[in-house]
Amino acid sequence: MELQINGRTVQADADPGMPLLWVLRDVLNMTGTKFGCGVAACGACTVRVDGAAVRSCAVPVSAVVGKRIQTIEALGTPDKPHALQLAWIAEQVPQCGYCQSGMLMAAAALLDKTPRPTDADIDAAMTNICRCGTYQRIRVAIKRAAGVAPGGAVKKAKA
Repeated sequence: MELQINGRTVQADADPGMPLLWVLRDVLNMTGTKFGCGVAACGACTVRVDGAAVRSCAVPVSAVVGKRIQTIEALGTPDKPHALQLAWIAEQVPQCGYCQSGMLMAAAALLDKTPRPTDADIDAAMTNICRCGTYQRIRVAIKRAAGVAPGGAVKKAKA
């Protein structure tokens, strides 16, 4: 089947019922998206589909044919990191790092929809689980990327 991933058209030889997560990781060898729980509870597998945060472990690949899929691999580049990636580093968000790709993708979807989020907006959108408990740092990093946190805004790169 033909998929639109990170601005490219790719062919994936997969069963239509296979979860998008496993198509990304096992069929297309895009391992930035992580497996966490397999039941859409933790958010480690979050990608963006047509701009919305989606838990890829619970979405059959057939449901995303013809839609724009963005994975962590396309959020920014080493030469031009996304504003969230810069803020994540500045606020020292990552600890073990396992949840980070899903967190960043959920945060990117939030900022696209709500460019200047409040605490309530962040709480509603960021339902991913961080076992290290860096939720306060995540909140500050999101606000920093949006330019509404102490420490100033970081330069925003296009997603």
